[in-house]
Amino acid sequence: MEEQSAGDLPRSGFILADYAVFAAMLLVSMAIGLFQALKKKPQGASADDFFTGGRSMPAVPVGLSLCASFMSAVQVLGVPAEAFRYGFKFLYMCLGQSINSVLTAYLFLPVFYRLGITSTNQYLSMRFGRGMQLLGSVQFLVATLLYTGIVIYAPALILNQATGLNMWVSLFSTGIICTVYTTLGGMKAVVWTDVFQILVMFSGFVAIFIRGTVLVGGPARVLEIANNGSRINFNDFNFDPRQRYTFWSLSVGGALVWLSMYGVNQAQVQRYISCRTEREAQWALFVNQVGLCLIVSSAATCGIVMFAFYISCDPLKSGRVSSPDLYMPFFVLDIFKSQPGFPGLFLACAYSGTLSTASTSINAMAAVTMEDLLQPHLVHMSQKQLILLSKGLSFLYGVGCITVAALSSFLDWGVLQGSFTVMGVVSGPLLGVFILGMFVPAANTLGAFAGIFVGFCVSLWLAVGSTLHPPSERTMGVLPTYSNECESTNVTLNYTSIQEQHSISTPLHPDNPWGLYNFYSVSYLYFGAMATSSVVLIGLLVSYATGPTKRTQIKGLLWWDRNKKQVEILSEFHT
Repeated sequence: MEEQSAGDLPRSGFILADYAVFAAMLLVSMAIGLFQALKKKPQGASADDFFTGGRSMPAVPVGLSLCASFMSAVQVLGVPAEAFRYGFKFLYMCLGQSINSVLTAYLFLPVFYRLGITSTNQYLSMRFGRGMQLLGSVQFLVATLLYTGIVIYAPALILNQATGLNMWVSLFSTGIICTVYTTLGGMKAVVWTDVFQILVMFSGFVAIFIRGTVLVGGPARVLEIANNGSRINFNDFNFDPRQRYTFWSLSVGGALVWLSMYGVNQAQVQRYISCRTEREAQWALFVNQVGLCLIVSSAATCGIVMFAFYISCDPLKSGRVSSPDLYMPFFVLDIFKSQPGFPGLFLACAYSGTLSTASTSINAMAAVTMEDLLQPHLVHMSQKQLILLSKGLSFLYGVGCITVAALSSFLDWGVLQGSFTVMGVVSGPLLGVFILGMFVPAANTLGAFAGIFVGFCVSLWLAVGSTLHPPSERTMGVLPTYSNECESTNVTLNYTSIQEQHSISTPLHPDNPWGLYNFYSVSYLYFGAMATSSVVLIGLLVSYATGPTKRTQIKGLLWWDRNKKQVEILSEFHT
């Protein structure tokens, strides 16, 4: 096994069978979207049905769709690499996700579901006025457009570097197909294609796990090598916040990161409010949790198998890949060099993640634009015209995402870090505003604006500071790898093209054990928690200083009002 991995090169790119498997995945996704678009619609279908699936979706497909939209190609490629470098403790991420699912299901979902709203920013309008709604809408649109463009571009660049797959062909084919089925089919097309794509992702990981384990010498051998290499490290309870992954950063910091993405993010909320009942919406979140744990566990396990396979020859140290992001594509080409079609399954796996994330974002951006920005000007339009406008907005945002993806090719900094930075700066502060609105009766409009301003400043400062002054590998807790049995002569010559292309990972700086540099070394999983805490703290102080909101002015908008019927809440709000 070691001889094969150290001495033989993987094949240089994809062959016809691989492209056939990839094309089949894209065609099935398109077919599902077209089926939902052409299926006979019930009489009196509205624009709200386009965005919420008529609020009649079953729990299981919605739950799988919620799961698929998280697993973009960034995570499909990134989770195995993180497990390779930091160990199996990455599985504690599942604990953080579980905490998030419980909090979302019992704290945030009841409020949104019973208000019967389509956009989460409608709640901000009810609680803090039209200005906060517009602020929330604009920041969501800008951040989601940038994030989705980068999510489409990142895997195209990575797979181009690793496999020779033409970047522009993959970028435009993915973007166009996703835009078409989302525009035509609406929320139902998004949900059902996500179900298919999550199955493709899982199949890809299972195939990689089985093949890699067989080549290493069986599960027992994989565990033995991983244990000897310090990768079975579930006992890491270190309180040092600078360590990238510990029990605390993954369970506590991770829970708040996921809460900002699931509890109040439009792209996720829009899916679970499309369920038939509130109970089914909660079940959808729990189905999503099971799916997330399966996919994250599969991806992390593939990372451990990859470590065992390359125990004597780390591809990064030997110069066979230029960044950790390329571990997984390189590994797939290496182990499946004599099995045509399986690398194509991995490509389908990675792009399934991209399609699900992009389709969700496009539909969510169109919903926010309709409900928050255009609604006051559309009172005289018929439902048919509103549906056409909704589809037009989906198409425009799809084109916008493809444009951002194309423009991303001109960036010199890491696209993966860019995607997390864009969403991290936005989601944490917004979570703080929703917490103020739902759980702090005294919070007023001025307090909310002051809080979100400070929260944005904190998250932006942390993001920029950590980008300009990234911590060293030792500070982050990167585990050792080995390259003592590499035959580097042939490898470097054949892989110069990878080295020449710009790396998509930010270079690491030496240790900075003092002052602000130490602060910038804090794990990125804590950034959202710090921003959310800042919003809540400042919002409370300013609200009490300027006159707290009276309880009678916000009936029906607090969490403990959730036992009231939806009709009662809405009538109280309008009166």
